[in-house]
Order: sequence, then C-alpha cells, then structure tokens
Amino acid sequence: MQSPRKLLFLKVPYSKFTFLILASCILNLDSNPIFVATKIKVVNTKFINWVILIALAITWGSSFILMKRGMDVYSSEEVAALRIFIAFLFLSPLIFKHVNKSLLKHWKGFVGMGVLGNLIPAFLFTKAETGISSSLTGMLNSLTPLFTLLLGVLLFKSKTKLINVIGILIGFVGAIGLLLVGKSEDMNNNLLFGFYVVLATICYALSVNIIKKDLNEVNSITATVWAMMFIGPFAGIYLFGFTDFTTKLSSNPLAYTSLWYIVILAVFGTALSVMIFNVLIRNTNALFASSVTYLIPIVALMWGVLDGEDVQLLHFVWIIIILLGVYLVNKKAVQPNK
Repeated sequence: MQSPRKLLFLKVPYSKFTFLILASCILNLDSNPIFVATKIKVVNTKFINWVILIALAITWGSSFILMKRGMDVYSSEEVAALRIFIAFLFLSPLIFKHVNKSLLKHWKGFVGMGVLGNLIPAFLFTKAETGISSSLTGMLNSLTPLFTLLLGVLLFKSKTKLINVIGILIGFVGAIGLLLVGKSEDMNNNLLFGFYVVLATICYALSVNIIKKDLNEVNSITATVWAMMFIGPFAGIYLFGFTDFTTKLSSNPLAYTSLWYIVILAVFGTALSVMIFNVLIRNTNALFASSVTYLIPIVALMWGVLDGEDVQLLHFVWIIIILLGVYLVNKKAVQPNK
C-alpha cells in the first residue's frame, strides 16, 4: 500500500473537458467558454458555468496541500513569492499581446485584482499553514462568499435581503466553531493562524467585487496578465533579494521536489485558474463565482485525510454549517448596482 505522502503527487483527476476550457482561455479563441461548449456539442451555458465551478474547486482545493508540500523545504514567504513569480513568468509571453496603453484607465482594478486577489492572500495562506492544517485552511476559505456579500453591501452598494444576512451570521458561527475544534491548548493557535485565513478571504472578497465592478468589460486573460505584471516583479525581487531560496535550492536534496509542487500550484492554482475565475464572474455574478468555495473544503479535506492530518467529525459538522450560510447568502441574491 502506498503511503499518504506518495499519494499526494497531484493525482487530482483533471478531466479532458477541464483542459479544453483552459486551452480556450490561453489561446484567446473566445472570451466566453461557450466556444468550448460548441466544440464538444454542448450549448447549455449554465451547464458550462457549473463545470467551470467544479474544475476550479478541484484546482483550488488541492492548492492547500501543495502549499504544505512546498513548505517541506521552503519558508512560507518563499512559497508565496515563488507562487506569484512563477505565475508571472508563465504569463509573461502574453504581455506583448494583452498590454497596451488603452487599458491604463483600468489600472486601479488591475492593481486591486493583483494585490488583493493574489499577492496578499498567497502570503496569508502559507503563513496560516505554519500553524494550522491544510484541511482547516481549506475549510475556512469557505468564508469568501460571506465577505463578498458583506463587503459588496458596505462598499459596492450591493442590495441584499434578510435571508442573505442570516446566511452571513450562520457562516460566521460555523467558522468560529471550526477554530474551536481540537484540544484546548490548540485553540489559541487555531484562532491566531485562522485569523490569517480570514484576512485572506476578506482580500478575495474585495477582489471579486472589484473585478465585477471595474473589470467586467476586460478580457479575462488580459486582466490576469495585467494583474500579474503589477505584482510579479515585486515577488521576484523579494524572492531573490531577501530570502534564502537560492541557497536551499542548491543545498537541499528535496528542494526540486518541493519546487515542482509550487510550480503546479502557480501554473494551475494561480495563472490558469484566475483566468477561468474571471470568465465565471463575468458570465454569472460575483456571488455565484465565489461559491466555488462550496466544493473547495471537500477537496481540501480529502487531501488532509490522505496526508494523515487530524480531521474530526466536528470539522464536518461546522463546515456544513458554514456551507449552509453560504447557501443562504446566495439565495435570491441581487447583483450590484451599476
């Protein structure tokens, strides 16, 4: 029988359908994934949106264990910087096609998407995993839709209903419950490092609303390239100028194995998935898109169990409560005013 560690070499079942969707965005054959649907004789746009949602859940749900494997060798800061810098390098060939002066008017949206949707959360998530398990981090990530609605109402003039507010409250109760699961001596640790995840979900929620409000008319690849262009160089400067990355790469025998996990995380979990996520936001609404977090904790829990993490029955109880809150948040939600 293979050990859990060996099982973690990314045996996530990315389907042929998923890669068709990714390929359509890379080639920029059409900014709408209905192109892929036409190619395989599927014309139901709603169905396509749900397939994209599931594909993103598999990708992002696996990202927490990939971060953990990256930190077998590298520090949390090095893993975060590598993730952003590698994603930037991967997208850099597209700069000449997608960067032009006419888009400078959207620079605030690009910066918001890059900093709040990628840079800051990358560092917060890896920092969190120095103190709590990857599965708990993935479960707490489910707070994103709740903050999406809350911040949408407070900052972006979104309209809401009582049922949505009840959903927010239920979700927060579930999050507190998750943080309190475990031994009493672990609770302070959970609260401290769990707070980093909460901050990351707030950043994600701000980014989702910014994309919907300011970048709705910008091609998803173009938006991703611009966002990475703003933050990628800074991540590279930090990585090579202020960390021990190069020393570890040359001296640690496991350095390239961990680096491979981070490359997968950067290419699939950041560069490609961000493009697809932006398509989903434009084709649906901010709340539907952020509801990818319904499925992320399931994938994260699966990897946590395979890696031998302490997953208890109460974890499932509280995550169900959070997801109930997410369901109510999305119930008859109204899009932001324009």
